[in-house]
Amino acid sequence: MSEKEFDVLGKDLPRIDALAKVTGRTVFADDVRVPGALAGKLLRSHLPHARIKSIDCSAALALPGVKAVLTGKDLTVNYGIMPNAEDEHALAQDKVRYVGDPVVGVAAVDEATASAALKLVKVEYEELPAYMTIDEALAGTEKFIHDHTRKGNVHKAVGLEFGDVDGGMAAADYVREDLVFYEGNTHMPMEEHSCTAVPEGTDRLTLYSSAQNPHYVHKALAKVLQLPAGHVRVVAQPVGGGFGGKCDPFPHEIVAGKLALVTGLPVKITLTREEVFYTHRGRHPVLMWVKTGFKKDGTITAQHWKNHLDGGAHASYGLASTYYTGALQTTTYKIPAYRFEGLRMYTNKPPCGPKRGHGTPQPRFALELHLDKAAEELGMSPVDIRLKNLVDPFSMTVNHLRITSCGLKECLEKVVEASGYREKHGKLPHGRGIGLAVSAYMSGAGLPLYWNNMDHSQAVMKADRGGGVTLYIGATEIGQGSHTIHVTLVAETLGLQHNDIILIAADTAVTPVDLGSYSSRVTFMSGNAALRAAKNLRAKIAQAAAPKLDAQPEQLEFRHGRVYVKDNPEKGMTFTEACQWAEATLGTVVATGSYRPPEIAGPFKGSGVGPSPAYSYSACVIETDVDPDTGAVNIDKIWIAHDIGRSINPTLVLGQVEGGVYMGLSEALMEGQVFKGHLHKVPSLLEYKTLTSLDMPAVETILVETIDPEGPHGAKEVGQGPLLPVMPAMANAIYDAVGVRIDELPLSPDKIVKALEDKELGRPGRVGPKKLPQFTFPAPTKVDPPTKMLPVGAGD
Repeated sequence: MSEKEFDVLGKDLPRIDALAKVTGRTVFADDVRVPGALAGKLLRSHLPHARIKSIDCSAALALPGVKAVLTGKDLTVNYGIMPNAEDEHALAQDKVRYVGDPVVGVAAVDEATASAALKLVKVEYEELPAYMTIDEALAGTEKFIHDHTRKGNVHKAVGLEFGDVDGGMAAADYVREDLVFYEGNTHMPMEEHSCTAVPEGTDRLTLYSSAQNPHYVHKALAKVLQLPAGHVRVVAQPVGGGFGGKCDPFPHEIVAGKLALVTGLPVKITLTREEVFYTHRGRHPVLMWVKTGFKKDGTITAQHWKNHLDGGAHASYGLASTYYTGALQTTTYKIPAYRFEGLRMYTNKPPCGPKRGHGTPQPRFALELHLDKAAEELGMSPVDIRLKNLVDPFSMTVNHLRITSCGLKECLEKVVEASGYREKHGKLPHGRGIGLAVSAYMSGAGLPLYWNNMDHSQAVMKADRGGGVTLYIGATEIGQGSHTIHVTLVAETLGLQHNDIILIAADTAVTPVDLGSYSSRVTFMSGNAALRAAKNLRAKIAQAAAPKLDAQPEQLEFRHGRVYVKDNPEKGMTFTEACQWAEATLGTVVATGSYRPPEIAGPFKGSGVGPSPAYSYSACVIETDVDPDTGAVNIDKIWIAHDIGRSINPTLVLGQVEGGVYMGLSEALMEGQVFKGHLHKVPSLLEYKTLTSLDMPAVETILVETIDPEGPHGAKEVGQGPLLPVMPAMANAIYDAVGVRIDELPLSPDKIVKALEDKELGRPGRVGPKKLPQFTFPAPTKVDPPTKMLPVGAGD
């Protein structure tokens, strides 16, 4: 079917869940009501690092209305989202590791009683040294945060080298080094985490939760509660904001499950807003050093990174996060020799994990500032130094990443032209500036967290004798519109309208496995699975209908609610009639589809992080005013272009792009999960500052379609990529406006004023980090660059 023949694909159709959401009928996790449910609460540590000497729960248990109290002794099995870093317990065992670490779980007849019970619990602690920064964690010589670490508080130290980096630096005409810091920040979803655990007998459990990855929650529940996997059911409710913050299995989910099994009654736990900040799993604070060699014409000869991650108290996705800070720089620029060294430290803060862009916004911020500085030193335009080094479509990077479709050049050229960047850069009046940056992101991770040979996404479809079609998928709707994308792909294949399809999702007892809504994988991977299931269903219906129409199955067209012979449209039947013939001929009409990415990982340890079946590309220009007296920033307009592959629903794509711009601006200008001593400084919506709708500037969005050969109808990701260039474009615009460099986020007014004051005094007009932690990285593993392009297969 050619692009001109699409009936629903590429059209601005309404979301299938829009009416329920705007009328308040959507049932989010906290809306789940189960008769007789108890209220669950968690007692959390007020200390950042301490040994638990004793816990006395007797008074809490004696309180009328309290049905159960749990401590770490009741939940001794460790778990974690990644199989090689399972360092968590649902309730603290021997010690606490951050303020907010869960210690005791209570179930009572109502929240007030549960809260009163927590106040009666007596915990005796022995305080231990608290390590709140990377430097403190490295300096610690005893009482480490985790006893299993072999090198003090070091969680992970890695080193990889591709090609001859030293030789590339030696061959350069100009070598530049920069040190940049990206403050950690959190997801701050509108919806707090919530779950309800419902026991079914003594050894079966259903959990309704606000979860992005029900499959992995299911895995953790079965492991910790020591139940057969088939006896655990996880139903992911529609998620009111996730952004990566609901990807991990969380203590409150496991504690609710255990309390339900112990009491024999449903148990509901909804976190307070302050608890959400302590639960965290947000953006890592990262200190980055980058060194690049250039020829006089701007060609990159080699690049070297040293990245230092403050990981908080647990591993979470930290192993992947560490590798991600070094993996994707090569997907935008041709770098012939590349060395990456990464260090993740445990600290006594809430654990960090994945937030929109997972591990890539930090180095992208550093790299795009770095390139602008190099361009200025080389006497080049920031546009030209990027054009000089752009990665080629259908190529291999030096670190073994396969690039398929790539619209980065078109994205860059379109925003430059639309914004008048070349005419404005360096030429606007003092206080006005324009900045540029580009980025790339993946359409799903190439490997699952638990390596296996099974599919990453599966779909089941059923057609009934009334012409009804039901799609069963495991992917979670987290607000991005993925359910609408799924039914659009299916409807186009079957010749129906998108609201003709019933979709049932994210219920581990009903729907097939999907690895979850993270890493921008849903449209590409779950979409491919749904599309294949629809094609298989269509083939079954065609097989039954063809004899009735004196035709071969391949001669039939499915369109406009009919099944007919392509060369003779009058010779046909309704889709409902075709389904009836199929059921009469074949029995129940069911089809399946699945998707597993191609084998694209490199031949080295750590190669599982970074590969993706396709990468999206974005370019962003920001024009802004900066008040030199106050440092206040007022954004005039933003231009952003995004390579979407194919836009399945342009309205949803535009919403995702502009949502990414909003989140990026908020991170750039004001967000930070910061601590005063060992206490979270701003654990509330009042104090943790973010942009509001009133702060959002005009955004001109340009969609670039490259039609990826492996995406569903050529589609690629949009959920995370457009966020990445916003922060560096903002920093580059501030420099163009007032001539000072802010080499750390957020780009707050006080930093701009400080840099301007320093500049007036003859000092460097810069605010940013000044030195690296004292740490000796292991010798990097040397890997030969790839010698051939990996095959690119046809998508569905």
